[in-house]
Amino acid sequence: MRVGLMTREYPPNVYGGAGVHVEYLSRELAKLIEVEVHCWGDQNVDEGKLHVRGNQPWDAITNGTQAKFKTALETLSLNLVQMLPLGSIDIVHTHTWYVSMAGFLAKKLYGVPFVLTTHSLEPLRAWKAEQLGSGYAMSAWIEKTAIEDADAIIAVSEGTKKDILRAYPEVDPKLIHVIYNGIDLDEYQKTADTSALPGFGVNTALPYVLFVGRITRQKGVTHLVEAIRYLPKETQVVLCAGAPDTPEIAAEMRQKVDEARTLNPNIVWIEKMVTKPEAIQLYSNAAVFCCPSVYEPFGIINLEAMACRAPVVASAVGGILEVVVDGETGYQVPFEQDATTSFPVHPDRFAKDLAAKISDLLADPEKARRFGEAGRKRVEEKFAWSSIARQTIELYEKLIAARAGAGKS
Repeated sequence: MRVGLMTREYPPNVYGGAGVHVEYLSRELAKLIEVEVHCWGDQNVDEGKLHVRGNQPWDAITNGTQAKFKTALETLSLNLVQMLPLGSIDIVHTHTWYVSMAGFLAKKLYGVPFVLTTHSLEPLRAWKAEQLGSGYAMSAWIEKTAIEDADAIIAVSEGTKKDILRAYPEVDPKLIHVIYNGIDLDEYQKTADTSALPGFGVNTALPYVLFVGRITRQKGVTHLVEAIRYLPKETQVVLCAGAPDTPEIAAEMRQKVDEARTLNPNIVWIEKMVTKPEAIQLYSNAAVFCCPSVYEPFGIINLEAMACRAPVVASAVGGILEVVVDGETGYQVPFEQDATTSFPVHPDRFAKDLAAKISDLLADPEKARRFGEAGRKRVEEKFAWSSIARQTIELYEKLIAARAGAGKS
């Protein structure tokens, strides 16, 4: 069997959870089957059964376009390029709307089964209009066209499955299969090493609350910044936050951090993508990890933190409800969501509630330690990539067999 994995992100160009997912899934699948990864970039790798090919957009299409919808045009041009070499594969598997049209076209032109993993849904991310402008209408159309034509849809959580059926009621529920994200249990382990932390400005003598993620409306980092005023005085807060979606949200983040520093100077802002070893040090030595997302189909960062034995305080949304066990591996913090934007209806109340749960763990290191140990046990039992790869291949086999059977009838 030879699968074509379609993705925007692939190392070294990984900035979000979908890229992390494809990186580890492709590696695990390649232990068992032939894997072609078609991604955005200039990668060209052949390692055993893993073959990675990067693609660039057609400059003739994208040059001179307005920045806010350039990404949407790049997507279409790259999907056409990515689709061309797929004639030799047995099944195509796309990740995110950025590549879903390549899978759609491969199915139509080559007759191969089309699997689509949804890591988020455009209709539930209304704030993307701020980032993409009129290109948001195109991204929504691309996703809708592909998801309603896929032979199978992988949802990364039960919550995501419900969201798919709510956003796209035309989809047959029987086509949706829940297969969780995973974690590399050998790579992500607690370490006592703190050598990288002083270079970031972290005071290793003080406990710290950690955030890791992009500066985007979805990840809710500004709500954690707002919560700082309600934390114990001079609590150290480490914000590993970069890659802002827009200049506007970057400026807003800057303003909120500056304001928070007038109340608490112990705020460390790491404005870049850190390496994996550095991230593991940050997770491993955190007193509390906080994930204040307003929308999170799964949330791989919570797995990373739990694997490193960090207790987690996270918003009670989406796939987080299936990852973080409230009162066992951390705390879930509920909030009332706006039906259109998913933002908190009462943001100050949400900030206070986040601070209350974080403060509880800061005041009780033994409880925090128990939560951290329970988190590690949970990821070991439920989220190993080897199991996720086997589930994925089983789905491939069923689809290929069904296609072969249909051809004989």
